[in-house]
Amino acid sequence: LPGAVMPLHVFEQRYREMVADVLKTNRNFGLIFHDWDEQGPFLGEEGRVGCLAEIQQHEELEDGRFILIVKGVGRFAIDEGLEQKSLYFEAIVTDYKDASAMRDEEMEFRRGESIQLLDALLDLLPNRPDHLHELSVHSELSYSLAQAIQMEFPWHQRLLEIQDEGSRLERIDQVLRTMIRRGGT
Repeated sequence: LPGAVMPLHVFEQRYREMVADVLKTNRNFGLIFHDWDEQGPFLGEEGRVGCLAEIQQHEELEDGRFILIVKGVGRFAIDEGLEQKSLYFEAIVTDYKDASAMRDEEMEFRRGESIQLLDALLDLLPNRPDHLHELSVHSELSYSLAQAIQMEFPWHQRLLEIQDEGSRLERIDQVLRTMIRRGGT
């Protein structure tokens, strides 16, 4: 997700090649959740949405594997898959922007509601984490909240595809309300 920082262990040959190319050319790469069992082989269909990842730190191991720390820096949609010259998939992509019609004041109010729900959930925990000081109604909130509640990858992928901050927050709020009803779990 945009803003998320995560470790990656790169061991498959095609992804080793990709990381080496990305490091040589100082580019970013894309991540799309794909469930082979449910969706079959990855075809890189036009319109698929993913997260643009920037390598923050890297270490190449003696056997050619990589340990990476990456950060999500934006979203993209596949415009066109390129003819494969390498083992990994390459595509022409465009920035995948929100299309929200909500005014700034309305969005700030909406974000405030989500922060209140998170606050109510944190009050139920025996050792309350101190993350609320980092959250603001003045900037995008949905991805930060999504990281905090740690859902499964398919859920995150669907959230990534939603082009409206208010709709993403509503989806997150549903999870927060459920967790509150269950006493914080």
